[in-house]
Amino acid sequence: MFSDKPDPIGLISLSFLLNLAPHLDASSLSALPRSPGVYIFKGEGKLPIYIGKSIDIRSRVLAHLRTEDEAEMLAQSRRVEFIETAGEIGALLLESHLIKTQHPLYNIRLRRQRNLCSIQLTEQAGACIPEIVTGQDLGLGRVEGLYGLFGSRHAAQNKLRELADLHNLCQGLLGLEKISARGCFGLQVKTCLGACVGHEPRVQHDQRLLNALMDLKVHAWPFVGPIDMVEESQGWVQRHRLQDWRYLGTWCSKSGQLPMSVQQSFDLDTYKILVKPIMLGTARVAQVSE
Repeated sequence: MFSDKPDPIGLISLSFLLNLAPHLDASSLSALPRSPGVYIFKGEGKLPIYIGKSIDIRSRVLAHLRTEDEAEMLAQSRRVEFIETAGEIGALLLESHLIKTQHPLYNIRLRRQRNLCSIQLTEQAGACIPEIVTGQDLGLGRVEGLYGLFGSRHAAQNKLRELADLHNLCQGLLGLEKISARGCFGLQVKTCLGACVGHEPRVQHDQRLLNALMDLKVHAWPFVGPIDMVEESQGWVQRHRLQDWRYLGTWCSKSGQLPMSVQQSFDLDTYKILVKPIMLGTARVAQVSE
């Protein structure tokens, strides 16, 4: 619903912005820092109304006040609280964690936790057979050979159909339809190259399938055991403890250990936050000693 585009400050006075949201506590706005972290709009009670993150908390919060589409959320808000982080990844992890544990009214997407499905290739009699598995069937993020993360079995099947159309794959061999003596339906309409009836070598069909799935590869955790992802800002250090793409908590040189509930299962949002900086080697990583 809301974006995270930084917005310059100074063009519009704080007093003018307060006229747009007169119920907000002015002192809570004036205290907002120009640093990375999480901000929390709160109403009359203790529960949050909206939780967001930014590399510039103050700029982003004041931008909310000028956004007409957010008038309903602002009308219910009374103050804005914040938690600073040493870097952007820490802000992303903390935002996702807080939304899932505190269930703010206006955060919809990150609030939903799904039982994820993935596509797994198994070899049978020299052929690659795609099978749709769920996170309950095996440890997502801990095993190789998984492709795509989907909210339902139906979504995974639709992705296989899409790939079949794009790469002339046989939907029968993908387990999406039955194969008759005349072959699959795709063979009749010339979208299948005939692997189902021997017109194309099965090895060629399966290689196209593997190539088509490579962009969807789910990376297995590349470390033995947990690691710390380290972020630092002007001598302030935070160490985010991670294992199997799960976020276990953050140690902060300013405040010590932040209270966290250990993430018991694979979480899609956490995986998306971590996979690029870890797999591309752009994050500062430290091994955890036993």
